[in-house]
Amino acid sequence: MELAIQTGLILFVAVAFLLVIGTPISIGIGAASAISAIYILGFDRAMTTSAQRIFTGINSFSLLAIPFFILAGIIMNNGGIAIRLVNCAKVISGRLPGSLAQSNIVANMLFGAISGSAVAAAAAVGGTMGPLQEKENYSKEFSAAVNIASAPSGMLIPPSNTLIVYSLVSGGTSVAALFMAGYLPGILWGLGCMVIAYFIAKKEGYRSEERIGFKRGLAVFIDAIPSLLLIVIVVGGIIGGVFTATEGSAIAVVYSLLLAFFYRAISIKDLPRILLDASRTTAIVIFMIGVSSIMSWVMAFTNIPGIIAQLFLSLTDNTIIILLIMNFVLLVVGTFMDPTPAVLIFTPIFLPIAMNFGIHPVHFGIIMVFNLCIGTITPPVGPVLFIGCKVADLKIENVVRQLMPFFLSTVVVLMLVTFIPALSMTLPRLMQLVR
Repeated sequence: MELAIQTGLILFVAVAFLLVIGTPISIGIGAASAISAIYILGFDRAMTTSAQRIFTGINSFSLLAIPFFILAGIIMNNGGIAIRLVNCAKVISGRLPGSLAQSNIVANMLFGAISGSAVAAAAAVGGTMGPLQEKENYSKEFSAAVNIASAPSGMLIPPSNTLIVYSLVSGGTSVAALFMAGYLPGILWGLGCMVIAYFIAKKEGYRSEERIGFKRGLAVFIDAIPSLLLIVIVVGGIIGGVFTATEGSAIAVVYSLLLAFFYRAISIKDLPRILLDASRTTAIVIFMIGVSSIMSWVMAFTNIPGIIAQLFLSLTDNTIIILLIMNFVLLVVGTFMDPTPAVLIFTPIFLPIAMNFGIHPVHFGIIMVFNLCIGTITPPVGPVLFIGCKVADLKIENVVRQLMPFFLSTVVVLMLVTFIPALSMTLPRLMQLVR
């Protein structure tokens, strides 16, 4: 008990200090974890153990899905897919007040789901929709807020790299079940943004687009079908047991590459740049997973999660209060930490507590990722917030005020997802992926 408290203080104080002084989060986690291991085992054994934990943490076939999905997302971002999804979204939502804003939301849901990246969606769709909205006299701040608020919905709608990481850290929770569980919460996120956009558009007088005729709408939809089929092929294959998530990610790369070549949006000479971009992003994520494995081992060795669980249980035995506390902590964490390291650090701490209160690991995974998705649009770190503002060429402080109604809508949806397990668990159970 005493060792756990001392080690925990060293670990978390070191991480906090290193982050405050501007150390990259992966270096901060790795250094703090190594210092804690040295305190427990001594220098020589700690270095050996740390190296072993890094190797063990990344020596997983399932993790291969992450670099492949990252590569597929970058190919899509450069492959002419965004504009086709935007046009398809305009057909779907073209008659609603503020139709261009509504189309932005729908396009972010579609592109985010296909690419698995909220940042890619905010950049690709925002870059396409922003000028169109400005031409129709939409407020630039409103347009940016719509784009930023709706982009993270694709992190919940599969395929999702964050859910794959959660599956690994949680001890093998079914990726297929997590993917199916993300659909309704992700769609509800988008619908919540659409409701807010509707009322703001009505208030500001943003008009609908001209009615799109049946023939034109059908042509636009047919043009988008090859892009939309990626979701059907990859997710359908994983759910149907035709291939694993890792094999599905490789199929996504091949399919998106063929599609990009077919659209003539990229050429052979673009591949080195695309592969380099994917390698950089993959290296960051995989290194983060490796060093976080040291932290997970330190916490498991000293039973820190068990002590925190006992602390929670000593405070209350009310499931609602426990969930509110965990939501609050995750929302705060998400404001200064990216989803991947947050999942790696807090899953071993919170998942045993959640399971002790009868919360299914799949349901808790969606709760955790939903919280951290909100963090991506929240200052001071929010990567989607920064990218969305950069694309719109606006200062963050000018956008945050317009973002507040959307932020509140996502928190309302979070509460629904947290306290109505059926929103997460119905589809996995219908597909007989969980009991």
